Amino acid sequence: MATASEYATAAPAAWRRYYELTKPRVVALITFTAIVGTLLASPGWPPLGPLLWGTLGISLAAGCAAAINHVLDRRFDEQMARTQSRPLPTRQLTERAALIFAAVLGVIAMSILAFMVNLLTAGLTFVSLIGYGVVYTVWLKHATPQNIVIGGAAGAAPPILGWAAVTHTIDPNALLLFLIIFVWTPPHFWALAIARKDEYARAGIPMLPVTHGVEHTRLQVLLYTVLLCVVTMMPFLTRMSGLIYLAAVLVLNARFLYYALALKLTARQELPMRMFRYSVTYLMWLFAALLIDHYLPTTQLLH
Repeated sequence: MATASEYATAAPAAWRRYYELTKPRVVALITFTAIVGTLLASPGWPPLGPLLWGTLGISLAAGCAAAINHVLDRRFDEQMARTQSRPLPTRQLTERAALIFAAVLGVIAMSILAFMVNLLTAGLTFVSLIGYGVVYTVWLKHATPQNIVIGGAAGAAPPILGWAAVTHTIDPNALLLFLIIFVWTPPHFWALAIARKDEYARAGIPMLPVTHGVEHTRLQVLLYTVLLCVVTMMPFLTRMSGLIYLAAVLVLNARFLYYALALKLTARQELPMRMFRYSVTYLMWLFAALLIDHYLPTTQLLH
């Protein structure tokens, strides 16, 4: 018979398996961009209810989509070194348990958003959940090398969801935040795809480096990075943000562009993963700059 200490040791391990199904690092970034959307939607501090309940509902929905992705991608995850240690390929959890877990998260998320926030946020979140968890995972990912471009719309939705939680509308500024993440997604993910090209080829997933070669992908990364540099200037040009954001985005874009140029012009093996990791940091700091600029306008700094 197991001792109490053995049960205490085993319980967190089981909990961590389900926690891993939610892709916590990805969900953390999604949640952060949604919170920024919520905060930017209000001139001051937003109503506490939509902020808390909206954030919780969006986070749980993102975790649900991630868990569905784990189930649908299980046989592909088994063939890739990056994903072989996930709970389903290692048989730490069954597909049935993962689907039940995803269903519970999804029901709770939709209930919170529909009854505690508003129907617009609930509807948009549900569309995003299905877009990533089903449409992208089942069809787009395996249908076209432009999978990450088209499927990126689902991952770019969180700022709109956060904004809608407060305003009950889809605002042009929220769409601008959506556009930033949408354009950021291809260079972010294709950098990883270059580094993991052989694994994607072995799994039969038509990522751009597999179907069109690494050189073509490097060019696309550079072109999308240039486009990203243009798009991320728009919050300042439209007066959504001020000089604090402008200073931050110029620095962030300079480094992103450096990585994209180095990736295109050199064959350094470590560059794709370095660019991939930086791209995550880039997005976090860019949205943080939007937030700081929102609550600390340049006019306050001059007095």
